[in-house]
Amino acid sequence: MADNLYFCSMLDSAYIKRKRSLLRRLAGGVLLLVLLYSCASIGRIEGGAIDETPPRFLSGTPAPGALRVTKKKVSIEFDEFIKLDKPAEKVVISPPQVQQPEVKANGKKVVITLQDTLKANTTYTIDFGDAIQDNNEGNPLENFTYAFSTGERLDTMAVSGTVLNAANLEPVKGILVGLYANLSDTAFTKLPLERVGRTDSRGRFSIRGVAPGSYRIYALQDADQNYYYSQPTEIIAFNDSLIIPTSERRMRQDTAWVDSLTIDSIAEVEYTHFLPDDILLRCFKELSFIHRQVRAERQTPEKFSLYFTAPSDSLPLLKGVNFDERDAFVIEDLTGRKDTLQYWIKDTLLHQQDSLRMTLTYLFTDSLNQIVPRTDTLTVIPKLTYAKQQKQKEEAKEKERKEKEKARKKKKEEDADEETEKTLFLPMEVYAPSAMDIYDYITLSFEEPLSNLDSTAFHLQQKVDTLWHDMSFDLERDSADLKRYNLYADWSPDVSYQLEVDSMAAVGIYGLHTDKVKKEFKAKKLEEYGQIFFNVYGADSIAFVELLDAQDQVVRSVSVENGRADFYYLNPGKYGARLINDTNGNGVWDTGLLAEHRQPETVYYYPMVLELKANFDLTQEWNVTQKPTDRQKPDELKKQKPDEDKKNKNKNKNKNSSTSSRR
Repeated sequence: MADNLYFCSMLDSAYIKRKRSLLRRLAGGVLLLVLLYSCASIGRIEGGAIDETPPRFLSGTPAPGALRVTKKKVSIEFDEFIKLDKPAEKVVISPPQVQQPEVKANGKKVVITLQDTLKANTTYTIDFGDAIQDNNEGNPLENFTYAFSTGERLDTMAVSGTVLNAANLEPVKGILVGLYANLSDTAFTKLPLERVGRTDSRGRFSIRGVAPGSYRIYALQDADQNYYYSQPTEIIAFNDSLIIPTSERRMRQDTAWVDSLTIDSIAEVEYTHFLPDDILLRCFKELSFIHRQVRAERQTPEKFSLYFTAPSDSLPLLKGVNFDERDAFVIEDLTGRKDTLQYWIKDTLLHQQDSLRMTLTYLFTDSLNQIVPRTDTLTVIPKLTYAKQQKQKEEAKEKERKEKEKARKKKKEEDADEETEKTLFLPMEVYAPSAMDIYDYITLSFEEPLSNLDSTAFHLQQKVDTLWHDMSFDLERDSADLKRYNLYADWSPDVSYQLEVDSMAAVGIYGLHTDKVKKEFKAKKLEEYGQIFFNVYGADSIAFVELLDAQDQVVRSVSVENGRADFYYLNPGKYGARLINDTNGNGVWDTGLLAEHRQPETVYYYPMVLELKANFDLTQEWNVTQKPTDRQKPDELKKQKPDEDKKNKNKNKNKNSSTSSRR
């Protein structure tokens, strides 16, 4: 009996061992599968919480705020693996470094190696902005700054503000803002900025590590990275007043949270606030006053173009070397400033000449910055020679002829149509929309300058009841384009019109004439329009208001008269508005000039986008100085959107995507 019990016990023991062995093998298999899955699926498992915590600073060498630092290598450690986002753009070191420093992410560390020699008794600040991010989710550590000093004192003052585009109040992202303790007017054009910051996506900047004293402040889009204003193409800004950093003690409320919905406690904490914190810099590009001839080009045989760096009061003097320049050209001033000129060659035999040599006398800025006459010899050769151009034209005409021939055979057109189609006319584009705005005008555009325009060949008629009646009009060449002509007339609402243009009405400089044209259109009804009236306060005695569309483009401009800016006959839609204090009364916005301490003309935005409906009038009260300048432009009109908004949008998109995948 005992032997049987022992035998059964042994069987039970063997069974248990086999079961345990099987369980161990199963557990090992499951563990192996988990390990394999984790290797194949790096990152957050769908359904888990999204990490929104930025990296946390642990320590650094030298220590933050360290004094008497002599080493040029800085190492900063965080609590998780990190990466750097656009360090060359976002990381700003003060004082600015002539030789580009080396900034690298290494695991959980950021390592900065300065290449310039350390300056004695100087506070160094490394402003990372939001460049430091965790490696997985990209959560940025906002406004992280590291400071140390090579002397016995750490300067801790700071100044801050905003940089806007002076012309349209757009926030300017990524522009340098710097201080000079040297108060000389020439420091900005000769010496590097002494302490710098860089604007974020909202145009905001902060310059840290500033010592007590008086400073001049500038903004600079530093094209050549020398930290001072050395090229007229660089965008700049300056402040008329001296900057004197100060500080004051303030109180703020710090909130401790149990979780995202429950507040644990609210405590008042005293802190140091640095001033000024509201510096406004309006940046601009100066008009170039350095006179140079940039280039000469001849895209096609019948014309060539000359480009200069600066406007001029007179045309350059051109003399032909291998041709007679007298009465040889029609000169088109493409900008109205005589800095971009197009020469149409009138003589068809001359534009068949592939090489045109000439001497050109123009204004030139010499090494002493004096404007003097200079004479150069130029040769202009067409990129497309006359022979190749003619060949292409013939090939195109032959292709068109074959297509028309094929179409004629298919449709069995009459032989008489062939003669008409052989006539080559001067192209004329007529702008006369079928629904004509009552303030609009007809535009005639040509591909080349005209040698003749016969106004008697134009017939404008108005429909009264069922009959057409002739009406008066004015036909004028456009002031900005010599190839365009405008026809002006007084349109009556809800009335039909027709324009007939006889053949031969216009003749181009190469002998082609226009074909006959007929256009019918109707003026819009008054009920289709709305009006916007602004009662303006706080503007200069000479000012004008530009009405803007939803893309911040100018729709119409009117002068401010007796405190009013009235816009009639507007199509329904969304509108913004900006006011320009027209200091010189020339009707356009003018840029600034550093050498004369002249700021650009002041611009103000109406702080709302208005939605206008048909047959409605809107009257708006507008005090242009009531709202701070950097908060005037509506977000809807801004092209430079804050990076924070873009990141939040992407986060929400990722959250929605994660939620959808879990469903």
